[in-house]
Amino acid sequence: MPEAAITGLDLPPLPLEEWEDTKETLHLFLQIVGKIRMTAHPKLNHWWHVTLYPGVQGLTTGRIPYGAGTFEISFDFFNHSLTVNASGSNTVRFPIAGLSVADFYAKLMQTLSTLGIAIDIQARPYDHKSTKPFALDHGQNSYDMDAVNRFWRALSSTASVFEEFRGRFVGKSTPVHLFWHSFDLALTRFSGRAAPLEGGTKADKEAYSHEVISFGFWAGDGNVREAAFYSYAYPEPAGVRDEPLSPSDARWVEKDGSNLAFLSYDALRATADPRAALLSFLQSAYDGAAKRADWSADELEHKAL
Repeated sequence: MPEAAITGLDLPPLPLEEWEDTKETLHLFLQIVGKIRMTAHPKLNHWWHVTLYPGVQGLTTGRIPYGAGTFEISFDFFNHSLTVNASGSNTVRFPIAGLSVADFYAKLMQTLSTLGIAIDIQARPYDHKSTKPFALDHGQNSYDMDAVNRFWRALSSTASVFEEFRGRFVGKSTPVHLFWHSFDLALTRFSGRAAPLEGGTKADKEAYSHEVISFGFWAGDGNVREAAFYSYAYPEPAGVRDEPLSPSDARWVEKDGSNLAFLSYDALRATADPRAALLSFLQSAYDGAAKRADWSADELEHKAL
């Protein structure tokens, strides 16, 4: 049966300067929802229980066990609302555009309470430039609906290609998921070999207990002023930055003492076939890192498709 292919990508412009305030508001909304999932969901290896997932119109927690039932929290970035679904056909929805972080936090916690769900989170930002407790952050309320929709469309297209790329691998792999602390969509492959991290936090040690090659997409931040795709290997093998990358606009960059394969979002948009170019970038980054790290790449390749 032939491999299914995504025939086109929706990659609208995402200039960071035009929606940075909105991005910060949205990031904090995601942190609130992500912390609820992290608290309520059973723990999974490498912190997979904390992430959010691409849905049809936005991001979702997926199914979260709670008591004898379940619940799910979902963002809709077309209608700009948040929906909480709980067992027993109980659904509550409210608009999110224009809400401050404090208002969003209050509305969501009240909604959960109405549905009989009591979750106590550490209600402050994690690894974010804002240090205000969620309940006190009345100033962060920028929400450009068009920008959020454009970001979602880019994220959704990227997730589809990541899913296609994920299918080429038969080893242990993460889902395609979004880490709300760093605001990036990620996919990680594992060689199967342990590589305990020396130093770092408890969270770092759980995340990097085994060899990985990771891939991601982020919208830009205070240091990287553009949306981009990236890949890195842990532990970083010697000479990895000497490996060729594709397409021609891809390059190696140094970040925090490590080497990242890097492809700017705008460069991908300018290619004749963005899907093929993104798959080429992911594959070239993986091939180079796997070769240098001496992975059993042939055994980990899915040949049945």
